[in-house]
Amino acid sequence: MEEFRSMGIKLTPQRLAILEFLKGNKNHPSAEEIYREVKQKYPMMSFATVYNTLEALKKKGNLIELTIDSARRRYDPDTGSHHHLICTRCRKIVDINTEFSINIPEADRASFEIEGKHVEFYGVCPYCKKKKKEE
Repeated sequence: MEEFRSMGIKLTPQRLAILEFLKGNKNHPSAEEIYREVKQKYPMMSFATVYNTLEALKKKGNLIELTIDSARRRYDPDTGSHHHLICTRCRKIVDINTEFSINIPEADRASFEIEGKHVEFYGVCPYCKKKKKEE
């Protein structure tokens, strides 16, 4: 938590609860999901508190905003290099912690300053696949 204080993020009890919820969370929750969960412990907390906390974490590089789901933004506390499997039916997102070799043509590499990469694979998750077979 000292890490967040040193970045200038004021740590209120509500913000600590949001950070605790995000810590190690692999479900890529939306702001609404975070709000619903943390509000159980802090009923007077506003949605703005969640949103502002997520924005502060994002600006400091401690959170990645995923725009995979057009209906809502999702958040990933794992800022390390990784990729995602995305179910096209239920929108579940699964982390892939494997590096992929991508050959970018020399002309593009020379003219474009690459700052990162993110690969997304779309398909049907095992749960939705099983559900589809049962229909």
